[in-house]
Amino acid sequence: MPINVKNIADMFGKEVFTSKGLYAGKVSDIEFDLRRFKVHSFIVEASKGSILGKALGGKKGIIVPYPIIVAVGDIVIIKHVISMDANPEKMEEVDNKEEVN
Repeated sequence: MPINVKNIADMFGKEVFTSKGLYAGKVSDIEFDLRRFKVHSFIVEASKGSILGKALGGKKGIIVPYPIIVAVGDIVIIKHVISMDANPEKMEEVDNKEEVN
C-alpha cells in the first residue's frame, strides 16, 4: 500500500485510529528503510484516554510496523491488535481475583 501524500511532512500529527474505530493517538515520527526506499514503521504518540494510552500506561508511544497500517488518508488506520483487557482497571480486577483463589 503506497502512501499517497504530496509531502511526507503532511504525515506528522495525523490522528491514528484502529480498524474498529478506536482512537489510538497521533503520528509523531516515521522510520524509513533508505536502502529499499520504503516506509519501515510509524511512531504513534499515545494520547491520554485513548485505547493505546490505556494499554501502555505511562509510556509515551509505540512503534507501529508498516504491515499493521491499513490505510493512510486524512487519518491513519491501523489493525486492531490491542486487547480490550489491556484496560489497567480490568487487569487489576483480574489480579485481585487470582490472589483470592
